[in-house]
Amino acid sequence: MIKKKILILPFLFSLILSFFPVDSFANDQSLVYIVPIKNTVEKGLSEFINRAVETAEDKKADVIIFEMDTPGGAVDAAAAIGKIISNTKIKTVTYINQDAISAGAYIALNTDKIYMDDGGRFGAAGVIDGQGNTAGEKAQSYWLSAMRGAAEKGGREPLYAMAMADKTIAIPDLGDDEKKFLTLTAAESLQVKYSEGTVSNLEELLSYIGMENAKVERMDESFADKVARFVTNPLIIPILLSIGFLGLIFELFSPGFGIPGFVGISSLLLFFYGHLVAGLAGYETIILFAAGILLILLEFFIVGGIAGGLGIVAIIGSIFLAGGNAYHVAISICIAVAVSIIATILLVKVFGRKMKFFKKIVLRDSTSTEEGYVSNKTRNDLVGKIGITLTALRPAGTVIIGEERIDVVSEGRFIGKDVKVKIVKAEGSRIVVREWTDIDLHKEEN
Repeated sequence: MIKKKILILPFLFSLILSFFPVDSFANDQSLVYIVPIKNTVEKGLSEFINRAVETAEDKKADVIIFEMDTPGGAVDAAAAIGKIISNTKIKTVTYINQDAISAGAYIALNTDKIYMDDGGRFGAAGVIDGQGNTAGEKAQSYWLSAMRGAAEKGGREPLYAMAMADKTIAIPDLGDDEKKFLTLTAAESLQVKYSEGTVSNLEELLSYIGMENAKVERMDESFADKVARFVTNPLIIPILLSIGFLGLIFELFSPGFGIPGFVGISSLLLFFYGHLVAGLAGYETIILFAAGILLILLEFFIVGGIAGGLGIVAIIGSIFLAGGNAYHVAISICIAVAVSIIATILLVKVFGRKMKFFKKIVLRDSTSTEEGYVSNKTRNDLVGKIGITLTALRPAGTVIIGEERIDVVSEGRFIGKDVKVKIVKAEGSRIVVREWTDIDLHKEEN
């Protein structure tokens, strides 16, 4: 009986514990996640930020600190990152450790608090196109609205955010009376309440926000994340596509499968891998790309061009699906095609005779007349002779001159069988005849 009571005690103890909150026994140490936002903002970064925020939410972190030093980047990538940060329930803090320029400024405005390094810069968020010019009116209007909305959501005066995106808005109180995008220093940001404080390092920041005793975990980018960011850079995409197209073109002209084909396919696979890691493409795009390659290979065995055409469409379609932004992808493909055509012409015409590689793929032998080769002998001896049509000329047919059968063409009109014709021209294998009548003979005698 005593043994049975002893065995029951653990169960009673567990039952009593169940009436107390779990937190009473849990470790109450706060958790802070530090997430870097470095270098150019591109589509690959948004997937990394999304994964970092999800990890912090799963670990029930108290604060996420985004350590920022960026010159800006793509507007669509910044918009995606801003949405990710705005949607999380965790307190978010931006630590501008030098620069939050352009897209970086927008991302910072979407966090709950902003702190800056003493030498930090914050602003200059104008929309610039690929040629370095101010973007169109629609893009400007959208971005101005986005900057204003981000500032208002954080309880900040929107005028300064708008001045960062629109150079026509001057802020005389800050000595900004010139037509340029507003850029705030650490002191100016504190003055206009765009930052909550100026700190020298992360330790000081943690003390500022009351997290000096918190457990700190840092989430750095993996190698795959870095590759994805590199590959999704708008400047890198046309380069990768150009290398891919050139490799495949050279492979078509060379026997077997060699280095050009390997380099071309590797470049295209790198393009898809980066966009896959960045969350911009799914496995269906890779399947479509592989199907396109197989269809092009099938063209070597099936005559007609249908398989090859479908293969090209499949490859281009897969690139469009992976790229996300159809406009940017279209420009990249046009650049890649133009570069491939120009490079192929230059390499074959200019460097072809000097490079051993092109000597293997370009036919250099010729069968010229000077070397004794004659493709078709011109029968000038037949010009002026009269013959009889053996067949009707529609306009091609056969005539007999003496005992020789000759394939001829008329000048365009129909000539029936057993009609006299005169040979008026001989150009290689092409012998031209004209219908000959007694009237023509009389004219010639006169």
